[in-house]
Amino acid sequence: MAEPVTERAATLVKQSGRAPGPRRPPLPARGPLRLPAGLIRTARPRQWVKNVLVAAAPAAAGELDSRHTAVQLALVFVLFTAAASAVYLVNDARDAEADRAHPEKRRRPVAAGQVPVPVAYGAGALLAAAATGSAAALCTPMTAALLSAYVVMQLAYCVWLKHVLVVDLAVVTTGFLMRAMIGGVALGIPLSRWFLITAGFGALFMVAAKRYSEAVRMEGAAGATRALLTSYTTGYLRFVWQLAAGVAVLAYCLWALESGGTADGGLLPWRQLSMIAFILAVLRYAVFADRGTAGAPEDVVLRDRPLAVIGLVWLAMYGLAVADL
Repeated sequence: MAEPVTERAATLVKQSGRAPGPRRPPLPARGPLRLPAGLIRTARPRQWVKNVLVAAAPAAAGELDSRHTAVQLALVFVLFTAAASAVYLVNDARDAEADRAHPEKRRRPVAAGQVPVPVAYGAGALLAAAATGSAAALCTPMTAALLSAYVVMQLAYCVWLKHVLVVDLAVVTTGFLMRAMIGGVALGIPLSRWFLITAGFGALFMVAAKRYSEAVRMEGAAGATRALLTSYTTGYLRFVWQLAAGVAVLAYCLWALESGGTADGGLLPWRQLSMIAFILAVLRYAVFADRGTAGAPEDVVLRDRPLAVIGLVWLAMYGLAVADL
């Protein structure tokens, strides 16, 4: 009868005097689609949902009711997705060695050897050039400038800025804010100061919560994966996300109350009532931030059913406010 796996492992431990180390992630099966599949995975398809933020400014202004708007937003979404994917490719190529020390990031295609580092650099450069060039040819000059600034800033982040204390938080937050701005810039929609403050500090809330979660999970081994985490304390990161959440809620309330607290021709003051859903959403997300489980914002937003319901309620309230019902 074969020796059980657990007994065999115990025997090996006794013979060697130490516990076996972590297994290496298995490489994907070889084949003609291995490299393209790895490039697509490196481009982070799950992260593309973040680029829906390009519709934030037109939605806030109630300007989503024309074919021209839909076409422009679709174009901006594709261009921003290409630009963000280019940054992911370059980032993974630069961080391949450090990612191999991370329990989850070591499975990334570049770190696992599925995508060679030079290929990742080349694909990233091509995507960045295609995104900025297409923006210059197909969009307004301000839209092209904003997208180009995003690419330059994010590449500077990959090379240098992510190693600068506090600046790393600001750069990632600014990337989210640029996503929220670019739809309004492309359509020539004036951007409300309260909208910008809400979007900016809402993004900082999620970024700081993600860093806090990473610091909690990797405490004692953070230097091997994201070196800057060793320079932050969990108390400081908690302070940042709590401060950002408070400012975002305050700015949203000021924006919602800007037109007064009465219904403008509608049955109820939906714009003001939407503050309730917004605050509940922030409080719900803060539960995961406080637990240290907000490492992937898209997972929290898409997988938590109560948060999704609150989001739909907020969307319905805001839609009723725009429709003036």
